[in-house]
Amino acid sequence: MNINYYNTFITVAPDCPAETGIIPPDKKDGRTKPSLEYELAAGQPYGYTQEELLFEVYVRHKQIAEEELAGRRQEHWDEFFGKSQACLRASMLPKKYGWGIHFDGDGKMALIPKESEAYQRYIENENGELKVVPAMRSSKAK
Repeated sequence: MNINYYNTFITVAPDCPAETGIIPPDKKDGRTKPSLEYELAAGQPYGYTQEELLFEVYVRHKQIAEEELAGRRQEHWDEFFGKSQACLRASMLPKKYGWGIHFDGDGKMALIPKESEAYQRYIENENGELKVVPAMRSSKAK
């Protein structure tokens, strides 16, 4: 089952409080999923598909050792995706921290800050080649 996006732009949520793209903070006792998502995606623009990023965040968040992954990566992958996973529309990056997410034709993603010209271009989508979808709201609409 493929849960990747292709030629898609996830806009920030309508109720996103951030005016600009903000780097998510870590907690005193460790990494947060948003900070891991940001570190990976910002560190390698168009380097990950949604599935690859979600899995890598899971591996790092659960602190699964490289040695463990070396022999059992597919087993861990199958176990992780054997359960329903929230897509990046539910990520705190576009919901709270002001990052749009662009997926190219190969499904590879890049973070696009809300205040950038690129973000505006993707929203306007003048040639109609992109599917533009909003991130999920943090709160229920009133």
